[in-house]
Amino acid sequence: MHLDVAVRHEACILHLAPTTSTTAQIAMGDALAVALMKLREFTSIDFARLHPGGSLGRRLLMTVGNVMHREGLPVVAPDCSAKDMIHAVSKGGLGLIVICEGEKIVGVVTDGDIRRAMERRESEFFSIRAGDIASLNPKTIRPDAKLIEAEKKMTQHKINSLLVADEQERLVGVIQIYDIKL
Repeated sequence: MHLDVAVRHEACILHLAPTTSTTAQIAMGDALAVALMKLREFTSIDFARLHPGGSLGRRLLMTVGNVMHREGLPVVAPDCSAKDMIHAVSKGGLGLIVICEGEKIVGVVTDGDIRRAMERRESEFFSIRAGDIASLNPKTIRPDAKLIEAEKKMTQHKINSLLVADEQERLVGVIQIYDIKL
């Protein structure tokens, strides 16, 4: 079969660069690729299997559990003091602390939350507790979720981190957008 994508004139005013013809070839190539993908019912999983080393393949195949931070998580109690929150955020290296009561996730406090509390509540800042400024019911994801799901959830909620929780809603890790976009 012959698919003619010849052009009569190139757009280049110097008649040197193949401008129109290259655009026509790209358009035909894209049209063929899309038609074949549809005809063969090619899925994103097929794409990921054929391109496992690429960033898209990685996000489609790998799970949150493969890349999440699991050691030394910055967990504090709701009554954690402002001074201890600052130390925990710094030590944790994730830009946040997780508020837990026992094994139950209660909330999250980011370094930005602490800075805003310092600005807005300057006179009482050192008397506040983690529970006073925590975002309650933080966004979570399961460790078996694909990285692409985590990325979509972070984008949708305009956040950089998700808490990773098991079926009993216990904290098992933290994943950040930087862990996905490698």
